[in-house]
Amino acid sequence: MPSPQQARAQASAITSGKAAPEAEVSPSAQLRALFDRPRLSPGQRRIAQYLIENITEAAFLSITDLADRVGVSQPSVTRFASAVGFSGYPALREKLQAIALGTLAGGGPAEENRGNELQAAVDAEIENLENLRRDFADPDLVIDIGRKLASSTPLTVLGLRISVSLAEYFAYASRRIHPDVRLVTRGGSVAYDALLQSREAGGTWVLAFSMPRHAQETLTAVRVARGAGLKVALITDLALGPLADEADVAFAIGTGSRLVFDSYAAPGVMCSALLQAMTDADPERTQARLEEYEQVADQHHFFLRD
Repeated sequence: MPSPQQARAQASAITSGKAAPEAEVSPSAQLRALFDRPRLSPGQRRIAQYLIENITEAAFLSITDLADRVGVSQPSVTRFASAVGFSGYPALREKLQAIALGTLAGGGPAEENRGNELQAAVDAEIENLENLRRDFADPDLVIDIGRKLASSTPLTVLGLRISVSLAEYFAYASRRIHPDVRLVTRGGSVAYDALLQSREAGGTWVLAFSMPRHAQETLTAVRVARGAGLKVALITDLALGPLADEADVAFAIGTGSRLVFDSYAAPGVMCSALLQAMTDADPERTQARLEEYEQVADQHHFFLRD
């Protein structure tokens, strides 16, 4: 049996001028995408986890039965339905039943103008960006975490394996506006040393990245950071799971998964939003550091002239 990534490689092969095939998505994967919200409360996350683990039965439960199974109140179930984008529990249950039965509500034949595989990948990323835009309707959490990252000296940025590129981008940019940014891209004892040293030096926050496939060593590093007394802000693709549970704050941002390797349009915008919040947190420091950097860049001819 091929691995998930091997299956994706086969399903996402580029075919000239042909419409993209519908990739089969498991019920649990559909539910994780449906419940992928960064601001679910602990009780709401319990509801989501129960539905994911028991979809074939849970999809047909009444609101009373579901509340009893999860151990929450009926109003909590109603608020959960609203939090994940439905008008109420009946609308959510209709969607759950469609997933459990292996059909999509209102589904029909694929549209003729669906496009090819590459266009479908772009469409998926546009949807991720639209979801992020909706999350940004309330920017208070981004502003708050940006301030906390800006005030943490040193600030540690952690990204292992596939997440290295996002961590490197954030660290590179944040060094323009922050006096002490420490990048951790190696796991194991190297990460432990860096995290412990950051805390001893006065650091208070770590910004961690965890993109699929999620690395065990990332979870371990986050636990080490928390154990050392550091707060952890996490940018990942799911609001559910052990990594989100360990973080103090988790931003669940969709990744593009239509091609064999994921794409990160929405996480990239999330990085820029946090960088903007850091910039706004201390405008005088930001301006001074940017002016100093421009002087050095001009003196040493860092960049080509346009």
